[in-house]
Amino acid sequence: MPGLVHVVDDDASFRTAIARRLKLAGYDVATYSSAQQLLDHPPDAAERTCILLDVRIPGLSGPELQSRLNDLGSTVPIIFLTGHADTATTVRAIKAGAEDFLAKPVSSEQLLDAIERALSHQETSRGLRSKLESNRALIASLTPRERQVFESVVRGKINKQIAHELGTTERTVKAHRHQVMEKMQVHSLAELVSIAERLGMLDPKIESRG
Repeated sequence: MPGLVHVVDDDASFRTAIARRLKLAGYDVATYSSAQQLLDHPPDAAERTCILLDVRIPGLSGPELQSRLNDLGSTVPIIFLTGHADTATTVRAIKAGAEDFLAKPVSSEQLLDAIERALSHQETSRGLRSKLESNRALIASLTPRERQVFESVVRGKINKQIAHELGTTERTVKAHRHQVMEKMQVHSLAELVSIAERLGMLDPKIESRG
């Protein structure tokens, strides 16, 4: 499934050659002679897209552009492609979230593999983010008491313990648990715990039943 590749490089002949290579592979291509040009019109993360970025560019450098995009909250994957690779720059770029760091000249196979990995990772990440947002919305739909029951249940507490802590009856807790399961759109405790883990709502160790 093709996508859009944003090529940022100050070498006009390279931009022309790489754009031709990518278009032959089925990708749409947008080229920029400076990092600032792309920063003025940041790529849309909702698209299947990635950035192919040089390191040494007059004005704003590749790593500086990466930093600016990170500050803007961009989730568009970045692949560095440069003739000036060094270990320190590579490590910094990868730690800052770069998908890959390639050295010029690069083979078509290596380049296309890197682009496809980046795009596939973007789709996976986008799906996970969408799921998290959906789960957060479901959590927000719980009443304050249902939220208390939810948090106790995912920590392994049984109805009797929860009723005692909340000053209510086991029957009432059971009714709240049923409501929580329905609102969270799950069918098992395992699914409920999984949601809590993904949202970072659990301590490293779930409390035992005692």
